[in-house]
Amino acid sequence: MKIPALPFTVTDWSKVPATAHPGETGQALWRTLNIGDLRVRMVEYTSGYLADHWCDRGHVLYVLQGELETELRDGRSFTLLPGMSYQVSDFGDAPHRSSTKTGAKIFIVD
Repeated sequence: MKIPALPFTVTDWSKVPATAHPGETGQALWRTLNIGDLRVRMVEYTSGYLADHWCDRGHVLYVLQGELETELRDGRSFTLLPGMSYQVSDFGDAPHRSSTKTGAKIFIVD
């Protein structure tokens, strides 16, 4: 990930329109800031959310609220709580997908 040239930018996430992305179950509400090839998102997962795909994109993901389960296609699983993060590279060692029983709010840079 390379942050492109840009002026100092402040984002009021409450003013960024949300887009709904249905999962296999539940949905994700994305508030997205695109800067060239860089994508910065505030994402809220509803309770019972399960991603509908395995993701190969690299991310830096930070959990703000709730509890997030991250499953890797190789069978590993991780529970992330507020204050925890994960980092994974593009086409890294394990495609991943997210789920939450209770709902979660996360911040992602990719």
